[in-house]
Amino acid sequence: MYPDLLLPLLGILGIALLTLLLVAARQPVVRRLALRQVARRRTEAALVIGGSVLGTAIIVGALVVGDTLNFSVRQDAYRTLGPVDERIVSTDTGGHDVASRLQPLAADPDVDGVLTAQVTQAAAVNNRGARPVAEPRVLAWQLDLDAAGRFGTVGGDSGLRGPVPPPGQVVLNEPLAHSLRVGAGQVITVYLYGHPVDYTVARVVPQQGLAGTGLGGRVNRNVFLPPGALAAAGGQAASVTMVSNRGGVEGGEKLTDPVTAKIRTALGPDSARAAVDTPKHTVLQQARETGDALGALFLMIGSFSIIAGALLLVNIFVMLAEERKAQLGMLRAVGLKRSRLVGSFSLEGAVYALAGALPGVAIGLGVGWGVAVVAAQIFKSWSVDGSGLDITFAATPTSLLNGAALGLAIALAAIVATSFRISRFNIIAAIRDLPADTGRRTRRRLLIVCTALSVLCALAAVPAIARSQAEQTYLLPALAVALAVPAARRVMPRRAADSLAAGFVLLWTLAASVVRPRVFDSPSMAVYVILGSLAAFSAVVLVSENQQALVRPVRRLMDRPTQQGLAARLAAAYPLAKRFRTGSTLVMYTLITLVLVLLTQISGIMNASVDRAVADATAGYTLRLDYNPQAAGADPLADLGSAAYAGQVSAVTPLLNARGQSTDPGHRTTKPLETAVVGVPDGAVTAITFRDRLPGLPDDPAVWTALATHPEYVVVDNFFGHTGGPAGKYYAPGDTLTLTDPASGRAEQKTIAGVLNSGLAFYPATGSSTTIYPLVEGSASVTGQFGPQARTASALVRTGQGTSPEELAGRLQGSHLSASLVATPIASDVHRLFAANTAFFRLMQGFLALGLGIGITGLGVVMVRAVRERRRTIGVLRALGCQARTVERSFLWESGFVALEGVLLGSLLGVLTTWLMYLKSSAFAGLEGGFPIEWGPIATLAGCTLAASLLAALGPARHAARIRPALAVRIPD
Repeated sequence: MYPDLLLPLLGILGIALLTLLLVAARQPVVRRLALRQVARRRTEAALVIGGSVLGTAIIVGALVVGDTLNFSVRQDAYRTLGPVDERIVSTDTGGHDVASRLQPLAADPDVDGVLTAQVTQAAAVNNRGARPVAEPRVLAWQLDLDAAGRFGTVGGDSGLRGPVPPPGQVVLNEPLAHSLRVGAGQVITVYLYGHPVDYTVARVVPQQGLAGTGLGGRVNRNVFLPPGALAAAGGQAASVTMVSNRGGVEGGEKLTDPVTAKIRTALGPDSARAAVDTPKHTVLQQARETGDALGALFLMIGSFSIIAGALLLVNIFVMLAEERKAQLGMLRAVGLKRSRLVGSFSLEGAVYALAGALPGVAIGLGVGWGVAVVAAQIFKSWSVDGSGLDITFAATPTSLLNGAALGLAIALAAIVATSFRISRFNIIAAIRDLPADTGRRTRRRLLIVCTALSVLCALAAVPAIARSQAEQTYLLPALAVALAVPAARRVMPRRAADSLAAGFVLLWTLAASVVRPRVFDSPSMAVYVILGSLAAFSAVVLVSENQQALVRPVRRLMDRPTQQGLAARLAAAYPLAKRFRTGSTLVMYTLITLVLVLLTQISGIMNASVDRAVADATAGYTLRLDYNPQAAGADPLADLGSAAYAGQVSAVTPLLNARGQSTDPGHRTTKPLETAVVGVPDGAVTAITFRDRLPGLPDDPAVWTALATHPEYVVVDNFFGHTGGPAGKYYAPGDTLTLTDPASGRAEQKTIAGVLNSGLAFYPATGSSTTIYPLVEGSASVTGQFGPQARTASALVRTGQGTSPEELAGRLQGSHLSASLVATPIASDVHRLFAANTAFFRLMQGFLALGLGIGITGLGVVMVRAVRERRRTIGVLRALGCQARTVERSFLWESGFVALEGVLLGSLLGVLTTWLMYLKSSAFAGLEGGFPIEWGPIATLAGCTLAASLLAALGPARHAARIRPALAVRIPD
């Protein structure tokens, strides 16, 4: 992912590493100082490297997920297209004329081949087993297999080779053979235009290239017939001409625009009789968009863990500087420059970061593979017809290099920034171990710079808030307040200034969506990273500055003159005294817990909304039927009104269907959107509800009435034109779009009269490899624009009381197999989609759990350093009679106190943030099941986190308890 980022990132990283290498080569004292500390503290070094490894692994894992999705979608081009770059489908009986006009293109230097075929929708059944096995959706092809084998690049694999099947024999592709459970030599029955014909399977070919091609489906179940079979069946097949551009499967896509222009020129006056598609360009473009969107989603989730990893490095180096304060003071006193001190710390950190790079890449690959395995199961059940995306693990060198370089860059930036901070100390105070005190001049300079920047941020925030610019609305006011803190400290106590600033930032972060509700309409994922980070940091600063007030309720326990009271006092003393270290660890816990709770709450909201979503999607209808209107035999809809289904079917609403192309009413793309145009009979579906309606339409039935009387009105759902990422509110009733009939070229401007709560009942069961968006209008409007291309090919069915939709669906499919009828229980689809979404959120929670590991690692590092730092104090306490068990208990309680405070703070912020998003974000439109608080999962998360934190602190606590007083008070280290 992100190939454009690679060279700049490597350039910046190369300059940084080269600078450090020069420092190491030209300043041997600095080099020895850095490497000596790495060698002396092997345990701490291992923990630091572990934090760096996890940070890099999260970045690499997110990028590998993007690669996997990109590669998986691109495989549709290999499975269902192969050498096919353009597809021309005749829209009337003039298919022969269209094909004749396109044949000269075979001599064009940009074209590798032109192939014409006939295709029709069919059904197939295997009656030879113990139980018949049927497949209602089959594409029956008739083409020259010899020409198909030569189609495309010379020497390339078209996917369809071998002899032409003789009369009475057919070739199947693997998806159809798998559905029918047949192999070569077995007999199947194929229904052509409703007439059954028996064939023997000559051979089964893999789903690759022409063998897997279709008319837009992701999984095509194809049967290749012998010559003359379709004509003998007596129907009118569609004529399809396929064009292969010069180059391979992906290389030919670059010539799509010039070849498409040549096709339209060659068609000449027959261009109105043919629809020209560019399926490969669409599939590959969707691959890039899908990979980038989901990769960015996982990178956004992982960014919280990356922040935690950076804080771990900052915390460790602050502790190292604190431990070496006297040593550093002596070095500065004998002439070591501040720049060389910064170089020493930077070199030491660079060693840790470099040591964690390769293991981080390896673990990131494992994380990406694990996500791919789980996502494969989720995506299979995500599509309406169950033919979801097949996930295949893939990782590109670009993503691995980007991940490693970004992990290194973040670690080095955190280390260098921390080195500058810790290098600014008073030499005398450091040698005497006194509190640091900055000079008056530095404070005045800081005051002037920060005040000026605060004013600039405040001025820039005004237009940003007025325009509801998401990232700036959150960030600029927070920066303005934070930069005003030095000035506030001049007129009030430090704690009061810091508390007021943190409180304001926290309040604004939570209330910004109330003041400007449209901030959540942004498609950018950066706004969620900013929101979570500001909430966590401001809350932790507020808590850290007021810890004394927070521990007041347990003062009576701490003041008890017992060993337990002493342990409690010791457990609270260090976090209260070392606010920066405690705050850094708290931020790690709070940040990760906040996002985990947010994802948990979103899953709970979705689960609570299932019943309402079913009601919105069905409006009383239980089945959607899709069938082939060209098939001979009984009309399925007429059959439903017969006595055979009396009492089982209470209502049938036929739907008119046409294929169209639409502009994006949200103006997110200039490319046409593939649209399933649905015509509804007047007054037939008035129970289906809307999220938004055109002003002047008082209720939902009024919208459906307006569709019948106003041909320019249409309705869409909330996902029309949606391509991934957070859902936003991009269009509203009153916005317009242009709907085009690709066959005739006729275009009409339409006005959105309403946005459906759920449009699931109108999605066709096509299994398309490209997204198709339903657009609903009156039947008369569809007929007026699309003419004979609009056919009744689907229906909504309301079953009678006591009738099982699943059982009726099976019966209808068996009775009308010849019409290729597919009956879909709508409620079951809703439940399956919600279950898949919930599983996807759990997948993201598992990915984010790596960040919680960073927080626990950080706490472990703090406790290891605390034992070493407090060695003399522990020795004195033990010499005065403090029991070893009390020392061990104090360290365990200290880690439990920090972990519990972070988890509680993160949980509270997570619930509040989700509640505000639920109220204001359009992403929750249609989820009207209320706002349940997931007490059980949150309690489980808190319990597991607390247990893991205590386990991480157990080793240091036992080590502290085993310290021998006589040695501890005499030996400083």
